[in-house]
Amino acid sequence: MAKNLVIVESPAKAKTIEKFLGKDFKVTSSFGHIADLPSKEIGVDTEGDFTPKYIVPSDKKSLVRDLKKLANSAETVWLASDEDREGEAIAWHLAEELDLKDEKTKRIVFHEITKTAILKAIENPRKIDYNLVNAQQARRILDRLVGYELSPVLWRKVKGGLSAGRVQSVAVRLIVERERDIEAFSPVASYRVDAEFKTEDGSTFKAKIPKNFETEKEAREFLQKNVGANYKIADLTKKPAKKSPAPPFTTSTLQQEASRKLYFSVGKTMTIAQRLYEAGLITYMRTDSVNLSNDAKKAAEKEIGSAYGEKYSKPRNYKGKSKGAQEAHEAIRPTDMSRHGISGDRDQERLYDLIWKRTIASQMSDAQLERTNVKIDVLGKEKVEEQFTANGEMIKFDGFLKVYLEGTDTEDEEKDGMLPKLTKGDTLDNKYITATERFTRPPYRFTEASLVKRLEELGIGRPSTYAPTISTIISRNYIEKGTVEGEERKYLQLTLAKDTVKDKTLTETVGSDKGKLVPTDIGMIVNDFLVEHFGNILDYNFTAKVEEDFDDIAEGKEEWKEMLQEFYEKFHPHVEDVQENAERESGERILGEHPESGRTVLVRLGKYGPMAQIGAPEDDEKQFASLRPDQQLHLVTLEEVLDLFKLPKDLGVYDGEEVETNNGRYGPYVRWGKKFISLPKGMDPLDVDMAKAKELIEEKKKADAPIYEYEGLPVTKGKGRFGPFIKWNNMFINVNKKYDFDNLSEEDLIELIEAKKQKEIDKLINEWPDEGIRLEKARWGRFNLIKGKTKVELPKSTKADKITLEEAKDILEKKAPKKKTRKKSTKKKTAKKK
Repeated sequence: MAKNLVIVESPAKAKTIEKFLGKDFKVTSSFGHIADLPSKEIGVDTEGDFTPKYIVPSDKKSLVRDLKKLANSAETVWLASDEDREGEAIAWHLAEELDLKDEKTKRIVFHEITKTAILKAIENPRKIDYNLVNAQQARRILDRLVGYELSPVLWRKVKGGLSAGRVQSVAVRLIVERERDIEAFSPVASYRVDAEFKTEDGSTFKAKIPKNFETEKEAREFLQKNVGANYKIADLTKKPAKKSPAPPFTTSTLQQEASRKLYFSVGKTMTIAQRLYEAGLITYMRTDSVNLSNDAKKAAEKEIGSAYGEKYSKPRNYKGKSKGAQEAHEAIRPTDMSRHGISGDRDQERLYDLIWKRTIASQMSDAQLERTNVKIDVLGKEKVEEQFTANGEMIKFDGFLKVYLEGTDTEDEEKDGMLPKLTKGDTLDNKYITATERFTRPPYRFTEASLVKRLEELGIGRPSTYAPTISTIISRNYIEKGTVEGEERKYLQLTLAKDTVKDKTLTETVGSDKGKLVPTDIGMIVNDFLVEHFGNILDYNFTAKVEEDFDDIAEGKEEWKEMLQEFYEKFHPHVEDVQENAERESGERILGEHPESGRTVLVRLGKYGPMAQIGAPEDDEKQFASLRPDQQLHLVTLEEVLDLFKLPKDLGVYDGEEVETNNGRYGPYVRWGKKFISLPKGMDPLDVDMAKAKELIEEKKKADAPIYEYEGLPVTKGKGRFGPFIKWNNMFINVNKKYDFDNLSEEDLIELIEAKKQKEIDKLINEWPDEGIRLEKARWGRFNLIKGKTKVELPKSTKADKITLEEAKDILEKKAPKKKTRKKSTKKKTAKKK
């Protein structure tokens, strides 16, 4: 046995560290937290001093036994979990659950997994920092109190199965309020004037009137003043300017930039960054700091001089704006500045490239620019006060721009470009002038990146909380990364060319958004209920103040149990009052009366989602219809709702099967017997007649027809939620961009099928055919135990190759749904009538 046992959180981290330590060290993993609050009870002594009740989950018990055995046989145990609050709490739980003695336990931290950093940490051990542990406990317990107490209120007053969270509910509030701002926004029209001019040598450039005209009349009058006019450069100024690089990445800026440039979700960014960190390629990825160590700055300076030349180097120090920078030692950067890129996983390559470029650029020279401003006089028959302006930008020295430029969240206006050679007093020819009707824009919907930015600005949450916050509100169906179709809008463009003004009516799509965060009906209803009854919990300042309290606890300035006591004494009585006295909230809207029956027509939240209803709540006989996925309770109209009750629409019989059109969970469709055929985008099911239905059915039959036969079984192809696929032997096989899906060859089909067959063989660990049980590899290093429709996911720590049939049966039996047994009636049976 090794003299030294090093415990980290992940196997990948353990594997990297083990390479740097000698034979006297064994490195193993705890697979994250080994203890937590129980899942089926609140687990906190709310009647006393708020002591938490931690338990070892059942799937971690065997791991804890193994760790205990290893710890007992080692002379020294090194707790090497991450250097943030979660990492400190993991180290503390390990010390508690493994019964580690102080004299043989050492805590080490490092912000990069390199040989130098690990050996330096071994030389400088410390004790567990209980201030950090208590800050983590305070956050975990406060969030448990809020979630466990608010969720039952939502079950009773809104809908079963809902839940609330301290930071998540505030994030939902931001998105709901932004959506309402967009809905309430009234666009204001004005006319933007643009022109194109030609110089004496034939070069062209664009210019504009800096101020828009408020009305069509003013815009038209201005164009008329330009009929027969001449143009002259009245003024030309050139000024030097500079651009400075952005600081190195913090957690939130990395999440924002990876979203803008790589289109990664916040969760995906953190998963990939974790892997880069554990492989020793970047420093710790949860940080508020923009600071770089002296060694890192020297390494960057050397690399910049070597790769680009000394004039590109400018060592810099950056100061962060974050008030409560949590254990922030250094920004996210590569561990080796000379490594310009990595090979392997494509997403890891791209994220590493982004981090390397941002870090190197932060230590490079400013970009030196020359900005040119041109003013053009209109020399018309009558005096024209307005001047055209043109702006240009020329890069004199690219500096950091040689490597990197930070992205933005909003759509850019027209950027300054290059201007031809111009001189004050030059005369110009005008090619055209346009006055285009433009409308003010509503606020932008949040992207994941801009939501993170806003939460950070408000001081809500911390680096480790952003990704789980966003994934939680999406998984709870409070928020969707939706596609908003928008609507067409007409606008007028007046054009002056060859001394003639012509009108043209154009159309544009407004309000369309793809991949932005949009609140669902249930998200809006839950938000409104919580804001009305628990406004203090969803208050932005309160949530930020709680984060400051956690920071104070981490610094030893505040006692964590007192902070919880103070919060709960006000919170709990208020919860009880709302539970008892608040009215039920269903988002109900009365839209009017049915034109024929005169009965009330309303929409509300039902058991299975948003629904329409004909008949008042007290009516005995009511009619119901589900809203379409693109309809929302607070926006749907009476006419749209009445159309829902015209469905399903019976179209007749085709090829011996009934045909009808209807709306479903995933949109409108035609049903032909047992087959469901989705309608093309934008097609209303009420507009579908039998002729159109036959056309769609024939297309479906053609698409479903076998395209090949392999090993005596048909091969078909189709397109699903996750893209194009082929189906063979009940296996769905994704077809990636390497293949031409519309023209798959015989060789392509055989290659795809054989690759899938091999993948299925490779993931099978064990099989008990007589019992119908399989044990397979799953994603993220986990395992799946499968029998029929029952699937149990086993953790990474499972010793899968050692699971016996009896153990497999036992696991599946515990997971299998229990059969419901009918209760025997206590009522006396009445005699049957003869």
